[in-house]
Amino acid sequence: RMPPTLPTTINIREPRWDQSTFQGRAKHFFTVTDPRNLLLSGAALDEARRLVLAYRAGTVPPGLTEDELWRAKYIYDSAFHPDTGEKMLLIGRMSAQVPMNMTITGCMLTFYRTTPAVVFWQWVNQSFNAIVNYTNRSGDAPITPSQLGTAYVSATGGAVVTALGLKSLTKHLPAIIGRYVPFAAVAAANCINIPLMRQRELKVGIPVTDENGNRLGESTAAAQKAIFQVVVSRIGMAAPAMAIPPVIMNVLEKRAFLKRYPYLNAPLQVGLVGLCLVFATPLCCALFPQKSSMQVSSLEPSVQAQIREVDPQLHTVYFNKGL
Repeated sequence: RMPPTLPTTINIREPRWDQSTFQGRAKHFFTVTDPRNLLLSGAALDEARRLVLAYRAGTVPPGLTEDELWRAKYIYDSAFHPDTGEKMLLIGRMSAQVPMNMTITGCMLTFYRTTPAVVFWQWVNQSFNAIVNYTNRSGDAPITPSQLGTAYVSATGGAVVTALGLKSLTKHLPAIIGRYVPFAAVAAANCINIPLMRQRELKVGIPVTDENGNRLGESTAAAQKAIFQVVVSRIGMAAPAMAIPPVIMNVLEKRAFLKRYPYLNAPLQVGLVGLCLVFATPLCCALFPQKSSMQVSSLEPSVQAQIREVDPQLHTVYFNKGL
């Protein structure tokens, strides 16, 4: 016997869980950042995309269940940009955050003692961040290669200079303080990298919509709020992974076990970072709703006037803040 046909009224343009609560956002982002999504084949991603677009158009495949529909929606969201619909770069997807960051951060914390190591791992980290920031940008306006290149060089250069400056300040301080140089550098670099990689949004604005997704214009004020929220989330994401392992490793390195097997230092550090990131990544992404909002009165005057022409009674607009 065939199961009943699924109704076409399920709103899969929005997440499955209530995004007005932290718990709902956390459930959503635990699904979005699931590293297992990276293992899906191109055919599986395209099938999920086909199913989601067909359902949005009002076509329900026979036998489709609600759980299967939501699974397809989250596979689609994990690989395709919410504004452009384009397939995102593999390592730029949020599902790549845990495996990529645990490797890079673990190495940054392990090899922080020499200047060449600091430069190399900060460069690797900021190159990865640049890819993530570009892949998860808000809006659908293209960015030129020259803009992208300038932003990348400025962001990575700023991060390396910051790391080296902090490292020089800690030369005469206790070793445990030196272990926190990578985190301080990453926090400072996020404040540089994200705005630079998304500078076009600050100049041109990002799309703002009404509650139903109808586009009302582009706002630089919304872009500023979006980028600020992402910077806070990224610093929060890095904090546990870069603050907790150094304390544990500082204790373990004094024990006979690691003195006898020093080659276990890096794998152990990477593992500790990974454990922190599994929870920190989705929980910090959940600090702010993906579909963020702001009052019309907080937008720039020209956009306010544009919106009043369309809907004088509208008080709140929405935008994709990026990740």
